[in-house]
Amino acid sequence: MSRSRPYRIIYMGTPEFAVAPLQALLDHGEEVVAVVCQPDRPKGRGKKLSPPPSKELAVGRGIPVLQPSNIKTKEFLEEIKSYQPDLLVVAAYGRILPGPLLNLPPLGTINIHGSLLPAYRGAAPIQWAILNGESETGVTIMQMDEGMDTGDILLQRRLAIAPDDTSGSLAAKMSQVGGRALVEALELLQAGQLPPVKQDDRLATTAPPLCKTMSNIDWSLSANQISCLIRGLDPWPLARTTLEGQGIRLFLPTTATEPAGAEPGTITMLQPEYDRLGIATGKGCLLVEEIQREGGKRLKISDFHRGHPLKSGQRFGT
Repeated sequence: MSRSRPYRIIYMGTPEFAVAPLQALLDHGEEVVAVVCQPDRPKGRGKKLSPPPSKELAVGRGIPVLQPSNIKTKEFLEEIKSYQPDLLVVAAYGRILPGPLLNLPPLGTINIHGSLLPAYRGAAPIQWAILNGESETGVTIMQMDEGMDTGDILLQRRLAIAPDDTSGSLAAKMSQVGGRALVEALELLQAGQLPPVKQDDRLATTAPPLCKTMSNIDWSLSANQISCLIRGLDPWPLARTTLEGQGIRLFLPTTATEPAGAEPGTITMLQPEYDRLGIATGKGCLLVEEIQREGGKRLKISDFHRGHPLKSGQRFGT
C-alpha cells in the first residue's frame, strides 16, 4: 500500500515504554486516530485511580482514548473498524490480541518488541536479558500474528546493555530506540523496502512474566549472578534478602572478583565513608550503594548506617 497521505494508525500501548514510540509517530506526522490502553489502575498509598502514561500523552494531544476491559468482543472490533485504520501499532499493550483484530487493517498489525527476536519471546524480554547477563539486546519491529512473538521480522536495531543498567533504565533507552525504529520502518514501508523475514524457530528463547518468587537472593550464587538478579528485578518485583530477621532490598550493585574470604551473605567491607557495602557471595564480592529496609525508604548506605548500624560479620539470609 503506497500512500500520498499519513497512515491512519490506531496505537495500542499502556506503560511508560509505549510513550516514546507514540511521540515519535506524532512527531513524524502520522495520523494517530485513537490510542488503546489498559484501564486506569489504583496507584500509591491512597489507591487513587491513575491513567496509563500513554493515555496522558494522548489526552494532551486531543487523541481519542479507548480503554476496553475486553478486546475480544464484536463491539470492540466494530469500534476499531469505525476508525478505518491503515495499520495497528502495538507497544507493550499488555494483552494478547485476537486474530480478527490483528488482521483488520489493510497493513495488519506491527509490534515493537524489546529483544532481538527470535531471542526472548514473551512478556519480559528486557528483564530476562539482564537476568541472564547479556551484554547486548535490541528492538525488533515485527509483523504480528497469533503466536507469541512469532511473526515476521521487519527491522531490528541493536543496543548495548551497560553494567549498571536496571530493567527500568534499559527499558527507557529501548523505548527511545523503538520510537526511532518504528518511524524508520514506516518510511521503508512507504518506499516498498520493508520485506518481512521469517524467524528461525530453532533459535527461539522465551521471556516469561516475572513473579515475586524470583526475588529471594541466593548468596551461594556468584556476585555477577546476584548483581544481574538485583538489576533485572528493578523496579519490579525487586530482589530481596533479610538481615537479622528484617526484610532488606539492595540496589546499585557492582562486583569485585577477588575472593571474599567469608561465608556467602556475610558483610565483609564497609568503606570509610560507608558509601558502599561489601557482601561475600559464592564467587567474588558484591558491592552495593543503596539499601532499603522493609517498610522504609531507599537510602544510601551511609544514611542507612546512621540509623541502623552495619557491622562486618553480619550475615544476610534468604
